[in-house]
Amino acid sequence: MLLLAGCTSGGGSSADGRITLRFQSLAWQEESVEANKELVREWNARHPDVKVEYVQGSWDSIHDQLLTSFEGGEAPDIIHDASDDLADFAYGGYLADLTDLLPERLKSDIPERSWETATFGDGIYGVPFLQEPRVLIANAKWLKESGVRIPTPEHPWSWEEFRKITEQLSGDGKYGVAWPLKEPVSATLNLSLSAGGQLFHRGADGKVTVRFEEADETVPRTIHDQANTDHSASPTTLGSGGSDTLPGFFGGKYAMVPLGFSYRQQIVQQAPKGFQWQVLPAPAGADGLTQGVSPQTLSVAEDSPHKKEAAEFIDFLLQPQNMVRLALGDWMLPTGTEALKAPALRTVKDGWATGTALATHLTSAPAQSVRGYPEWKDKVATPAFQEYYSGAIGLGELRKRLEDDGNLVLARYQR
Repeated sequence: MLLLAGCTSGGGSSADGRITLRFQSLAWQEESVEANKELVREWNARHPDVKVEYVQGSWDSIHDQLLTSFEGGEAPDIIHDASDDLADFAYGGYLADLTDLLPERLKSDIPERSWETATFGDGIYGVPFLQEPRVLIANAKWLKESGVRIPTPEHPWSWEEFRKITEQLSGDGKYGVAWPLKEPVSATLNLSLSAGGQLFHRGADGKVTVRFEEADETVPRTIHDQANTDHSASPTTLGSGGSDTLPGFFGGKYAMVPLGFSYRQQIVQQAPKGFQWQVLPAPAGADGLTQGVSPQTLSVAEDSPHKKEAAEFIDFLLQPQNMVRLALGDWMLPTGTEALKAPALRTVKDGWATGTALATHLTSAPAQSVRGYPEWKDKVATPAFQEYYSGAIGLGELRKRLEDDGNLVLARYQR
């Protein structure tokens, strides 16, 4: 279908009045891509006057690609992203406020704690629809033979107990845990919520400052001490991505790997025949199993000439049965309360039941609404945490960098 020349956002209307909407998806796993494309086909079959065109995007380049397309007036109508990437686009006027565009059914189905991840100022700039807790993927045979207590969502390990158990499981060139911390910031901050860590504090004037307090120390100190004091965490995986740890995990080098819930798909596909694994909840702290997440979101471009139709497509995509299909395709959890009840998401097989039990503990990631967070993360926090975890700097220097250097970065965005 030809689009009108010069129309904004890439979507438009043809001469016969039919509308074309461009939906840029970041689905990448085969099952997920197919689920998204199937739903687009179903929509198009039922809505001959509003055609949706599937556009494949990539998580690797989404922020810069969107920024370029927004500034060039070429943004897709419907935008798949993550909530922690939305703040600058929302405040910059690039995304439509969805408050009055979404039906009550969808608003009430998704919990308030999820909506908070995509709320900036007084507006809602994305619909949070998929989320994944970090969990421990464990070698079930190793843990069973060791005799350690197996944690459950009802009775998780504390961070102190987790440290002791990983030490107990280590020795003879084997490690209790492999932390893949190539991207250390979101993992550290999101898990720190369990211990009451906040790191970012918003004052009465609305400005955010970084304060690395006692509760913020629990998780970083545990990881640091496992790697540098107890030698229960593999030092070589600290700079690795999650997938990089799987060969060593399958080979019996590590008892556990903390990973995003969706990594289960890779494990199912790649684990050697007979390898026994299980999903355990991440350790709990003063605030229990609370964990920060940045859900995947669907937004509408402010420049789209067809915001109402774009919102209707989002509503269709996120009907409970469709949300279940998207969650299964991505091996993640849906945000919708109705979708979470689906029997397919509550099976013991592949750890679905453990993940679903964690859903009520997931809350907005600490950095969610902090302007300047991407720069703070890249220039300050990532190198600081990497050096701390490797043993190159101590806790005092980590605090100094996060606070002093970090607040200089954030101040530029809050004048």
